[in-house]
Amino acid sequence: KIYPVILSGGAGTRLWPLSRAVLPKQLLPLVTDRTMLQETALRVGDWPGLMAPLVVCGNDHRFMVAEQMREIGITPLGILLEPDGRNTAPAVAAAANYLMAIDPDAVMLVLPADHVIKDNKAFAEAVARAANTVRDGALATFGIVPTAPETGYGYIRRGSAIGLEDCYKVDRFVEKPDQATAEGFVADGGYYWNSGMFLFRAQTYLRELEQFKPDIAGAAEAAVRLGYRDLDFCRLDEAAFA
Repeated sequence: KIYPVILSGGAGTRLWPLSRAVLPKQLLPLVTDRTMLQETALRVGDWPGLMAPLVVCGNDHRFMVAEQMREIGITPLGILLEPDGRNTAPAVAAAANYLMAIDPDAVMLVLPADHVIKDNKAFAEAVARAANTVRDGALATFGIVPTAPETGYGYIRRGSAIGLEDCYKVDRFVEKPDQATAEGFVADGGYYWNSGMFLFRAQTYLRELEQFKPDIAGAAEAAVRLGYRDLDFCRLDEAAFA
């Protein structure tokens, strides 16, 4: 089973003052009349075989997130509250631990809540292809064919093909480049924008995290284990997550 995990913790500082700490971009209707969080949840809301989404957000936004889910008729599997923002890896690790307690074989589709995806059919097909790789223990990430030498994004360099259509090994990740480097990436044809979307088994991710960042793995596990219910929310343990 695939569980969407929606990350709704960013502050959207690049869109200030429209987006600010009290009302970050994912809670705003920037592209359609729905907010970006709502669009993300609805994008995967009717895919066959997908479970209800697990949302990870900051404590300050909990009621807005819950209300926005209610407005579109989606009941989340859960809403995990981060006491402090600690970026992507700990948020995903907390979600992985939460899902493992429900389903030890859970596959996570990690989705930042601030994407615009116009061709949802193509996105669904990409996820289906990725699902074939994660069954064998891979961690899949989604690259976007660049349309311009954008310096505000990270890039993924494509490695060798792995036998499935449009599936490749990752040669390396590249941080946000300068203009000349970005132009070279686009001309090369083997670089993709790093979408920050992932698909992997929860247990595979936690195993990798334990190997490479055991401090994050341990803190995230404790934050979920010591977490507690508060109304419709699950509060991660403050001391462990900090």
